[in-house]
Amino acid sequence: MDRQGKITDPSQDPQVSENFAVKIYKDMITLNILDLILYDAQRQGRISFYMTNFGEEACIGSAAGLDNEDMIFGQYREAGTLLYRGFTLDELMNQCYSNENDLGKGRQMPVHYGSKKLNFQTISSPLATQIPQASGAAYALKRAGNKNCVMCYFGEGAASEGDFHAALNIAATMKCPVIFFCRNNGFAISTPALEQYKGDGIASRGIGYGIDTIRVDGNDVWAIYNVTKAARKLAVEENRPVLIEALTYRIGHHSTSDDSSAYRPKKEVEDWKRLDNPLVRLRKWLEDKVLTEA
Repeated sequence: MDRQGKITDPSQDPQVSENFAVKIYKDMITLNILDLILYDAQRQGRISFYMTNFGEEACIGSAAGLDNEDMIFGQYREAGTLLYRGFTLDELMNQCYSNENDLGKGRQMPVHYGSKKLNFQTISSPLATQIPQASGAAYALKRAGNKNCVMCYFGEGAASEGDFHAALNIAATMKCPVIFFCRNNGFAISTPALEQYKGDGIASRGIGYGIDTIRVDGNDVWAIYNVTKAARKLAVEENRPVLIEALTYRIGHHSTSDDSSAYRPKKEVEDWKRLDNPLVRLRKWLEDKVLTEA
């Protein structure tokens, strides 16, 4: 899907229902509004910390490409995945406010969600530790004969950690049904991608470990949905790990502890917000595909 919401390759049309498409759009909008409210709540001293998802809302498409019984290991920007699975706004708020209704009873930092009911493992704060955990969980599913897979989210900064390499090696050699989903948003906090590694991304690392790898437009919710479905099929039916690199751009600050204007021009951020917004892409697709037909 291009920036005008047009499917450029008819063979990649998602072929989804109106209700399905509207739900994804609603979840993306809800996530966007939630970020605005909770970011301000931190600035007002109501919560201690927050991380937004601005610019990366299309990653909700990956949740839509999974089965609800698939296990998820998240990092910091997977609130949209939880929303898609049915995590309520009350549950999100309770966690960020660490109140008595928080499922984790206030033992985690804000945005470190978890839900046993939704098969979403509680988030690990140390960078990249969830990646080998995901490989191990996938191996356990395989040994149990369970026909589900594990989805593991992380950023390109986490891919610079040793745990990333250990996890991919384990998954490849043990043939674990796991999908590694890298949100390459251009920055590891304040470190731009060009200062992290040589090359144009992390996709080649998967190939180096003998893992099926695909790079996708991270602002195209339907492209993400399609590749996740394909990756899940490989993982579940053939016990093959898959690496997905979703190229996107982090519009927000890394967190409420960060001021990104110190290391990137504000115009760059505004240009991305205006020219390649995942919400706008899907809205234009809906206007053309769903609302016109209605």
